[in-house]
Amino acid sequence: MNNPTNPLCRDAGIDVPLICGPMFPCSNPELVAAVSEAGGLGMVQPMTLTSVHGFEFRAGLRRIRELTAKPIGMNILLEHGFRRYQERMGEWIDIALDEGVRFFVTALGHPRLVTDRIHAAGGVVYHDVVGRGFAVKAMEADVDGLICVNNRAGGHAGRRTPERLLEEMSDLGVPLVCAGGLATPEDFRGALDLGYAGVQMGTRFIATDECDAHPAYKAALVSHGADDVVLTEKLTGVPVSVLRTPSIDRLGLKATGLERWLLNNPRTKKWMRTWYLGRSMRRLPSGAKGGSPYKHIWQAGKSVEGVRSVVPAGEVVRSCARIMEDPS
Repeated sequence: MNNPTNPLCRDAGIDVPLICGPMFPCSNPELVAAVSEAGGLGMVQPMTLTSVHGFEFRAGLRRIRELTAKPIGMNILLEHGFRRYQERMGEWIDIALDEGVRFFVTALGHPRLVTDRIHAAGGVVYHDVVGRGFAVKAMEADVDGLICVNNRAGGHAGRRTPERLLEEMSDLGVPLVCAGGLATPEDFRGALDLGYAGVQMGTRFIATDECDAHPAYKAALVSHGADDVVLTEKLTGVPVSVLRTPSIDRLGLKATGLERWLLNNPRTKKWMRTWYLGRSMRRLPSGAKGGSPYKHIWQAGKSVEGVRSVVPAGEVVRSCARIMEDPS
C-alpha cells in the first residue's frame, strides 16, 4: 500500500518518497529491484540496462520483474543528436509502457517530446531541472513533477543550493524532489522538512550490496569525502561530478580548443556531446559491469560525506522510512 498523503508516493505508487537515481553505468537490475521491493522507487536507465548489462530492453525489464512486483520507474535522456538514439528511445518508452511502467523521469532535453505519449497511457512524467527557467519550460510541457538537481549532486550537477531551488520553484504547484548531497536518513528527513515532496539518492545506492559496481569503487565512496568531488566536462561534454583520482587528473576537467568551440556551437553541441558519450562508453572493456569500466573514473556527489559503509539497498530505504515515522 503506497502512501497516499505524499504526492510523490501517490504519483509513483510507492511507500517511501525515495527515488534511487538512474545511474550510468550502475543501475543494474538487482539494485533497481531491491530499492522498489523495500518501498522506494528503483529507476531503470535504458543505456545501462542494454549497453552495460547486455539485456535486450524488454528482457531486462522482465528480469527486474522476476525480483519485484512493486513499481519501478524509467529514465529518459532526451537530448542526443543521432536519429537512431531517438528511435530507440521511442521503442524503449513503448516497451516500458507495455510492461507496466508508469513513472518516467526525463532529462537533458524538452519533455514535450514524450509527455503527451506517456500521459495518454496513464503515466506520470517528472523532469530534471537545475533552475527556474528550465522548470518553467518543463511546466509548459505539462510535466507532473520536478527533480531539483542541486550543486551537491553526482552526475550532471546543478549550481544552486537545495534551499535556493525550493525557493525558486515552490510556487509552480507540482511535487518537487530534492536531488544531490543526500546519503543519510537525517539528510532525507531534512529535505522533507524543508518542503520537498521526496528525495533522490544516487551515490548512496552505489555503495550497496546489490549494486554490482566494482568493490574498489564502493571502497572509494566509503573512504572519500565531499572535498574529493570535482566536476569534469571530459566525459559527456557537460560537467559531471566525479571523485578526483589520478585518472581524472590525466583526463582533465575542462574541454579545450576545438572541443570547446564545438560544444558552444549550437549546430555541433549535440553531436559533440554524443561523441564524448561514445568515447566514454568505449572505455567499457568487454563484459565489464558496474563501476569498474572507467578505470578509476568514478561518478559521485557530495553525499560521499555520509557514505561510511556498504549496506543492503533495502536498508537505505527502510532507514529513511523509520525516520519519517519517528524523526526524533
